[in-house]
Amino acid sequence: MSEATLSFSDPDHIPILLGTHDCHIRQIQDALDVNVVHRGDELRIIGDDSDLQRSLRIFSELKAIIENTGQLKTEQVETALTNGSPVSKQIKQSPIATPSSIDLFEKTKKVHPRTPGQSEYIKSIGEHDLVFCTGPAGCGKTFLAVAMAIHALRTEQVRKIVLVRPAVEAGEKLGFLPGDMLAKVNPFLRPLLDALGSLLDYEQVNRYMDNDIVEVVPLAFMRGRTLDNTFIIMDEAQNTTITQMKMFLTRMGMGSKIVVTGDTSQIDLPPDVSCGMTDAMNRLRNIKGVGTVQLKNEDIVRHRLVGEIVKAYQNEDSLGH
Repeated sequence: MSEATLSFSDPDHIPILLGTHDCHIRQIQDALDVNVVHRGDELRIIGDDSDLQRSLRIFSELKAIIENTGQLKTEQVETALTNGSPVSKQIKQSPIATPSSIDLFEKTKKVHPRTPGQSEYIKSIGEHDLVFCTGPAGCGKTFLAVAMAIHALRTEQVRKIVLVRPAVEAGEKLGFLPGDMLAKVNPFLRPLLDALGSLLDYEQVNRYMDNDIVEVVPLAFMRGRTLDNTFIIMDEAQNTTITQMKMFLTRMGMGSKIVVTGDTSQIDLPPDVSCGMTDAMNRLRNIKGVGTVQLKNEDIVRHRLVGEIVKAYQNEDSLGH
């Protein structure tokens, strides 16, 4: 027999999880063949290894529901138990999310991939610890990665989300921007904040950032760090050098996952500087645990004209070359 502990930052959430007259806990114990003991501000779960791991996933899901809604319904417990049953092959193959949807536990909000390429992308994130995703603007590279990170955070598969961007774009340099360092880097980090804001409400984003649960940083600030149990996303990775990419990838600690996104058709590095993203994809392509996904024009889900614009710029004849 094995034992695990589930802690609560808010003790008031424990009675909600237990249910009236412990009805929820009895339901879980009967279904999963585990014993649950309530002591103070934590629950002790006792059972065989397989039953224990399954119950921890379910408890994490239910805990996230309570934290976001302040309540737990019997049908939500039943749904969690059904999805966590041994016959659910998708959950075993892809522990962070299934290809059909990404549950954010945000007022029942879910994110659905809209193309086969996007489904392949979130499936790859679920199955690999390091994923490279290339593709044109508007195909959901950053948005879906952030959604997967929020899901992993709220199911307690990671403790922190770190969003990273290199501050080199369109020939602009930080030294020529007004203000202190925070003001200088904010324009470069804004797209990542926009992705967060489209998935979570403003107050939730602020709480996560104030409590250092979500961190949005320029790439240079990653040097010397090791991040355990963290979902790390690098956006616009086509603008990294080989040295920068090596530094970034080696920040990965135990229990962490990295998603690297970029559009290799929009590299803003000097002509004599090699792209760190394409170099890393070539170097690491045969390593187990590394996934690579290439999204295409048909995966673009922005305004219809975005797809047409991308095609026009891909056609060199239209530029007079």
